[in-house]
Amino acid sequence: MTHRLCYISRNYRKINNAGNKAKTDNEVTLRQMGVQNLGLHTTYYNSKIVTFFLDLAGIIKMMLTIKPGDIVVLQYPIKKYFAFICNFAHLRHAKTIALIHDLGCMRRKKLTIGQEIKRLMHADYVIASNEKMQNWLTQHGFTKPTGALQLFDYRSKSMASKPAKQMSDISPSLVYAGALAPRKNSFLLKMQQNIKNYQLEIYGNENGLPGLQAGNKVHLHGFIDSESFISSVKGDFGLVWDGDSTDTCSGNFGEYLRWNSPHKVSFYLRAGLPIIIWKEAALAPFIEKEGIGFSISNLNELNERLKKISVDDIQNMRAQVERVSDRLRSGSFLTSAVNQALTVLTEVDA
Repeated sequence: MTHRLCYISRNYRKINNAGNKAKTDNEVTLRQMGVQNLGLHTTYYNSKIVTFFLDLAGIIKMMLTIKPGDIVVLQYPIKKYFAFICNFAHLRHAKTIALIHDLGCMRRKKLTIGQEIKRLMHADYVIASNEKMQNWLTQHGFTKPTGALQLFDYRSKSMASKPAKQMSDISPSLVYAGALAPRKNSFLLKMQQNIKNYQLEIYGNENGLPGLQAGNKVHLHGFIDSESFISSVKGDFGLVWDGDSTDTCSGNFGEYLRWNSPHKVSFYLRAGLPIIIWKEAALAPFIEKEGIGFSISNLNELNERLKKISVDDIQNMRAQVERVSDRLRSGSFLTSAVNQALTVLTEVDA
């Protein structure tokens, strides 16, 4: 049986949203791989009603064009239609690969763990966000084959600017970029009171986090679009932390770092920034293994930890960041994960 690799494109309402950026980037990679789109062309209409009808029309088109032996890559979650698409594919003697962007049972608590696993079991293969999530699925009763993406690719025409200074010239600078809101990053309010040996560069709408104050060690840059950030940001590290505590990552957003691969990591790497991340985060082992940053238990460690980093250390990290950034730019992480899934699923039929 011949195997045709396929996907179903859809309408994306908020292209600046990190999740949608990851999904549209993945569609670009799939097209470059020669993957067949069974749905309509990718669209970007902002209306909920238009989105509903376009996505429905794409699924109806898939039903008419899917063939026996097809393997369909689905970006999970798909509201309402995931189980239906998988079941229909099986009726047509086709298979599905689910690429996980988000688990409803973790951050938003929309599903129980049992419901999520039962839903995912409709797929023939699951690409988890990282190895930690991959192990979690197996431990919670998922019995189909799995793989791990590690990082979400980040496509951008912009290239990171070369650092203008050696880190030792002045105190190191830490970059934090994101949508600022009390429930997500109020740790910044406590962090700003305890900075001794570094500068904190914050990018985001400061009105979202009342109490944030510029000072000698804290610089507020406001919101900057992603292309400009990648090409112009100056800093030594990108900080990945969530919640309201400097001691640990807390709350739903913070806890979710234990399992997910934040798009922010890819964003920082594309901007040429080595990563500082919570030690309990799912990506911490990968970041340290690849030499693209380091992990910390709490933010109060930073004053001492950054003092000990040499110019050679930062140069080595930057070289590794450049290597990984090239992979993110070309869609290499998704390509590898999909090819691995393809090998497993076609071996089953051999």
